[in-house]
Amino acid sequence: MIIRSKAYPRAGLIGNPSDGYHGRTISFTFDNFFAEAVLYPSKELELLPGPRDRTVFQSLEGLSDSIEQYGYYGGLRLIEAALKRFFDYTRETDTALEAKNFSLRYFSNIPPHVGMAGSSAIITACFRGLMQFYGVTIPNPLLANLILSVEKDELGISAGLQDRVAQVYKGLVYMDFDRAVMEKQGWGNYEPLPPEKLPETYIAYRTDMAESSDVIHNDIRGRYNRGEPEVLEAMKFWADLTVRARAALLAGRTDELAELMNANFDRRRQICRIHPKNIAMVEAARSVGASSKFTGSGGAIVGTYRGEAMFEELCHVLEPMGVQIFKPHVV
Repeated sequence: MIIRSKAYPRAGLIGNPSDGYHGRTISFTFDNFFAEAVLYPSKELELLPGPRDRTVFQSLEGLSDSIEQYGYYGGLRLIEAALKRFFDYTRETDTALEAKNFSLRYFSNIPPHVGMAGSSAIITACFRGLMQFYGVTIPNPLLANLILSVEKDELGISAGLQDRVAQVYKGLVYMDFDRAVMEKQGWGNYEPLPPEKLPETYIAYRTDMAESSDVIHNDIRGRYNRGEPEVLEAMKFWADLTVRARAALLAGRTDELAELMNANFDRRRQICRIHPKNIAMVEAARSVGASSKFTGSGGAIVGTYRGEAMFEELCHVLEPMGVQIFKPHVV
């Protein structure tokens, strides 16, 4: 028995980064890329390294290139933390596991460190594989919480629920992380939206100037915790934008949605330091009439466009900058 389980990247359409601050967001997952976990029975529990965990290189330059692409931490730490959290969950809930072991390897072609939730996709794929291997069912809202706890509690990575909720539910999802609701039921209110309501959408990314979500979120987190008015107001602004965007999306008001997406990034630019090359990517996309904002913390943008002629213009202005652009296929 070989189990193959997948999870997909997500793009934050509107509202990010308010998800970690009791705000609201809309995100969608797409299958242009994927993360996969492969499990099969074995005598001992064995974790096999993936491309992010290389220890043999052709040269110092090869080692340096690998670090530039993946950072100093590979994917195995994500897998190990996911396995531990899964086991802890089964003990906390008195869920009996059959006494059997497995070998596990993972794969991901999601561009790393560009705000497409590649790390949480690896963890999500791992959880899906474990649930199938052991015959364990975990409700979607709780599963999203568990996946977040892998990064936040086990590994100390700053993160919010948006990525995990989107990847667990898949498709186009509206999320409300109201504080009172989350304190009462342990998770937010999550509403799948009709994917066909999403207008013509593009995603573009560059890997040379990606900005770590940990750095971005740590900066905002400290200012939020200190009660800095500018940050508190921004969180409310983004949450309110999401409500308006949901209405525009469902009503087919594409131009209004585009304006709201632009406003999302513009407010972020006011309170965050953003690398000039990432700003240039956003401004280049807007120069041809498309909307543009970060998919996550930086390195990738998402926006709407009108017709093939505009998409060709997007390619014309972005590709010479070393930016890759594609049309996402919503799962």
